[in-house]
Amino acid sequence: MYKILKKEYLANNIWLMDIEAPMVAGSCYPGQFVIVKIDELGERIPLTICDYDKEKGTITIVVQAIGASTTMMVEYEVGDCFENFVGPLGRPSDLCELTDEELKKEKILFVAGGVGTAPVYCQVKWLYENGYDVDVIIGARTKDIMIFEEEMKAECTNLYICTDDGSYGFKGNTCDMINELVKNQGKEYTRVVAIGPMIMMKFVCMLTKELGIKTIVSMNPIMVDGTGMCGACRLQVGDEVKFACVDGPEFDGHLVDFDQAMKRQAMYKTIEGRELLKVQEGDTHKGRCHSC
Repeated sequence: MYKILKKEYLANNIWLMDIEAPMVAGSCYPGQFVIVKIDELGERIPLTICDYDKEKGTITIVVQAIGASTTMMVEYEVGDCFENFVGPLGRPSDLCELTDEELKKEKILFVAGGVGTAPVYCQVKWLYENGYDVDVIIGARTKDIMIFEEEMKAECTNLYICTDDGSYGFKGNTCDMINELVKNQGKEYTRVVAIGPMIMMKFVCMLTKELGIKTIVSMNPIMVDGTGMCGACRLQVGDEVKFACVDGPEFDGHLVDFDQAMKRQAMYKTIEGRELLKVQEGDTHKGRCHSC
């Protein structure tokens, strides 16, 4: 059983929880995810790791209550326990594999949207603790649903806030903010890491491809089972078929077929859609579990 040690309301029905999970905390890296099962009958919910403390043995997750399972999850209180908390799963961020000299040459811009701000924070904090400076954009529709502003400000060199309605910070979306920094302010970046809603990541990648900036995205939003067995997170990356849960969740954003991924995501929500995908994709429908 995995005890909830902290619970905090952030915004827009989004909750932060610290979970006691020493084995997971001792092995994880930024970019990875966990699968949470609240009880014996509960659904498996994949959540990207927001933070971890190896000494305390804790993992921080951020949950937005948008369906039955996540609504039940956020009803749990401090002292309650989840039945299963499996991880770390997936591959760590590519940044963790770069040498010190390689990281020093990088000028990284993180672009965070919605609950994607949580896994962005994990990577930004890891870089800060290892002595590397990065810039961060946090985008939201309106000020009321902005999360992690103060936490991010403490871990990055420059934090840029933008809202679609102009209620806080720069008026515009994340792409408008990137254009402002690169085209109007003359900022130069070697790498963008974008994590957030699928549509946001798609348009960020379209822009950064035009600007010639390498871009990494997290395909966590399309994961369901999290082990490569269900086929939900199958996606086309260049000329290869990949699965977000076992090959990712991070990929070269300029190679991801976002239109196909979003269409599959919509189809997978119905029984008829899932059956049709099985027929259409044949032997490539399911992935393979690299973790077993």
